[in-house]
Amino acid sequence: MGGKSDVPLLVDGKRVDGRKPDELRPLKIEAGVLKRADGSAYVELGGTHALAAVYGPREMHPKHKLDPQRAVLKTRYNMAPFSVDDRKRPGPDRRSTEISKVTRECLEPVVFLEQYPRTAIDLTIEILQADAGTRVTGITAASVALADAGIAIRDLVSACAAGKVEDTVVLDLCGPEDNFGQADLPIAYASSLDKVTLLQMDGLMTEAEFEQGMKYAIDGCRKINEAQREALRRKYQ
Repeated sequence: MGGKSDVPLLVDGKRVDGRKPDELRPLKIEAGVLKRADGSAYVELGGTHALAAVYGPREMHPKHKLDPQRAVLKTRYNMAPFSVDDRKRPGPDRRSTEISKVTRECLEPVVFLEQYPRTAIDLTIEILQADAGTRVTGITAASVALADAGIAIRDLVSACAAGKVEDTVVLDLCGPEDNFGQADLPIAYASSLDKVTLLQMDGLMTEAEFEQGMKYAIDGCRKINEAQREALRRKYQ
């Protein structure tokens, strides 16, 4: 966040990509896109494209890490080297390790892990193209992939970010807004449970701006939730 953009990010209430402040980027979700995974999903949110795959429940390796009471959700988030303009060095880094952790923690509350003791559920998220919002796009894909795998869940988790650009609260930052905006507020939300399972913030917002950002983000998550359900209906009809 921060820095100065060469072009204005807001002109007459319209953003750099022509959207209104409370408008999502174009969204596409497909369930069951990989034959060899137990469950999978592909999500496009604007220029960010994410693929998620689920394997399991299956035997836990290494054995000493198994939990006799519940399944272990093993989550791996990765950005492909070709996903960004400057080729990314392959392999895990601090950022991907952190996002893997918060993704696992935001999904665990909705998964009935106690139904699968002594097993592992392996979840892999691959960012194929990055244009802001990679963690929330990955979480949205992961939730659909878990449902597609037949894993028992309490609710789908939808994820979306709000932010602040040129002193204006906006929904779903695009690349320039993410690079030059004043704040980023990603959340994950289980609509049926009315439960926020992830809340992070980078940058500064007033209390009123934060409340407006939360409202935008939760409304965005509800719209994404409808698209997630529709993707699963298409697959199984």
